[in-house]
Amino acid sequence: MVEEMTADLKLIVFQLKEKEYAIPVSQVLSIEKVEHITRVPGTANYVKGVINLRGIVTPIINLRSRFDLEEEGYNDHTRVIIVAVNDMEVGLIVDSANDVIDISEDSIEPSPEVVGNVEADYVLGVTKIEKRLLILIDLEKVLNVDDIPGLSGSIEE
Repeated sequence: MVEEMTADLKLIVFQLKEKEYAIPVSQVLSIEKVEHITRVPGTANYVKGVINLRGIVTPIINLRSRFDLEEEGYNDHTRVIIVAVNDMEVGLIVDSANDVIDISEDSIEPSPEVVGNVEADYVLGVTKIEKRLLILIDLEKVLNVDDIPGLSGSIEE
């Protein structure tokens, strides 16, 4: 019998309001400071517009708006996490990008019902590290093109 090894998962931890969220490093291309964002008419309120990042026009989504959280102005800690999901690059505006951590995949628990109303739809699970509770985000659901009018390309297979 082959013994199963628990795989390690490297995560980028970021903050929205007082909660800490995480996404796999494998989906993150870069973390940038907020630049000038060009507004695109006819998009959902959480699609803030596009930026030209090293020659690539990248749509920008405010995750606070996407999760129906109160929006705040940008500050020195505000970051844009550039992610790639199924050949689509998108920037996610977050309050801050805290750190990179390793967890074992078997430490991920199903999402509790108390996470929140809208954001619960986008949660893969939660993991506890010391006294921190990290909410793992399902980027494919967050970036569901059907829900984001004005984004071209499709992340559907």
